[in-house]
Amino acid sequence: MEDLTNHESSGEVSKIMRKLSIAMVFVAFLAVVTAAPSEAASAQRPARLTMQSIWAPSITLWRPDKYFADLVNVLADGVVHVDYFDGGTLVTTSDELFDAVSTGALDLGSDWPSYWEGKNTVFALFTSVPMIFTPGDYMVWYWQAGGFELAQEMYGKYGMVWLPHSVTSPESGQRTNVPIRRLQDYAGIKMRQCGRNQARILEQLGAAPVFTPGAEIYLSLQRGVLDGAEFSVPEVDWSMGLQEVTKYNVQPGWHQPGPVSGIMINKQSYDRLPDRAKFILKQAAMATMMWSWTFFEYSSGEYTDKFLEAGTTITRLEDDAIAELQAIADRLLIADARANRDHAKVAFSMVQFLKDVQLWRDSQQPYMFGRTPPTLEKLYEELRAIAQQHGVYDDVMTLRERVRARNKAQEFWTPSMPYTGNPVMP
Repeated sequence: MEDLTNHESSGEVSKIMRKLSIAMVFVAFLAVVTAAPSEAASAQRPARLTMQSIWAPSITLWRPDKYFADLVNVLADGVVHVDYFDGGTLVTTSDELFDAVSTGALDLGSDWPSYWEGKNTVFALFTSVPMIFTPGDYMVWYWQAGGFELAQEMYGKYGMVWLPHSVTSPESGQRTNVPIRRLQDYAGIKMRQCGRNQARILEQLGAAPVFTPGAEIYLSLQRGVLDGAEFSVPEVDWSMGLQEVTKYNVQPGWHQPGPVSGIMINKQSYDRLPDRAKFILKQAAMATMMWSWTFFEYSSGEYTDKFLEAGTTITRLEDDAIAELQAIADRLLIADARANRDHAKVAFSMVQFLKDVQLWRDSQQPYMFGRTPPTLEKLYEELRAIAQQHGVYDDVMTLRERVRARNKAQEFWTPSMPYTGNPVMP
C-alpha cells in the first residue's frame, strides 16, 4: 500500500482523510440503523409461557384457569404472554401435570392440590380439608396468615412456585341414587370419592369409596357401577350431566367445604421472568380467586334450582351425623400430622388462624362467612403439641408474625426493586 506522506500535496492528504472519515461515519450509521429495529423488537418481545388447564372443556372448573390467563395477558401486555391450552391438549392425563410442570415440560399448569397427596400428604391441606376450612377461611389464611408462604415452601421442594387462584363454593355434596340422612345410610354404598381422608371416612362408615376420573363418572352411575358420586359445585356437576343419572343430593358438602385450586409454575421458568411479570402473576391470581368465589357462589344458587327442577331431591344429614363426621375428620388430621412433619406444620398454621379469629367470628354470628369447628379447642391443643414435637411450632409462629407485620406495613412493590412479593417481603 502506498504511504500517504508521499503525495505531493498535503491538500490531497486532507481530502483522502475526509473521505475516509465520512465513509467510516456512514458505515457506523448503517450499523446502528440496521441494529436498532432488532434490538427494540427484542426489548419489547414478551416472555411466553405455556400453560395447560387440568380440566377438560366439559368440566367447567376451567373457568378460573382461563380467566387467569386472559387477565395476565391484558395486564402484562408486552411483558409476558400466557399461551393457554385446555386440559388434555399437551399433557394427556391430569395425574401427569404435576411432573410436567416440575420438570419444565410445561411452564404453568393448574391443579387441585389434593391430587398430589401420593407425593406428600401435606398437599391435601392446601384445598378443602374435610370439616375444617370454608372458602373464606382459605382466602384469609392464604393472603394474610402465612398460608401462601407455606405453599411456596412445600411446592418449592418439587421445583415449583404455586399461586392459589381459585376457590369455589363448598362442593354440592354427594349425588346418589339412594337417600342418605344418617351415617348408617352410607353402609354398602359404592361412592366415587376424591381425597385420601375423605375416602378413609367413608370406609369407616362402611361405604366403598372408588376414585373414578371425572370423564367416567356419568357412565359409571348410568351402568350401576357406582351408587353415588361427588365431584364439584352445582354448575360443574350439571355440566357433567349428573342430574340425568342421580336422584338425590346429600348435603352439606362436608367432604370438600373449601375447594381451592392453584397455578403451578416451573421455578426455572419463573426465575427467568422480569420482576414486573412476577408481580402481575401474583396479583392476577389474587384477583382471579375473588372472581372465582363470587362466580361459583352465584351460579351455585342457579344450578341448585336447575337440579330441583330436573327432579333431584335434597337429603340433608342430621346434626348428630355431622358431629360424628367432625370427630372422625379430626382424628385423621391428627394422625397425619403425627406421621408427617410437613403436614403438622401446615395443619397447625391452619388451626392457629382459626384460634386467632375465634372470638371475633363467634361474636359476629350469624353474619360471618366462616365457622369455628365445635372441636377447635381440643384440635388446637393436640396439633400445637405435635408441632412442638416436630420442631415446627416456632417456625409457624414466626411466619405468622412476619406476614402480619408485612401486610400492616403495606410497602408496595415498585419496579425499581427486585420482586419478592407484594406487599414487600421483609
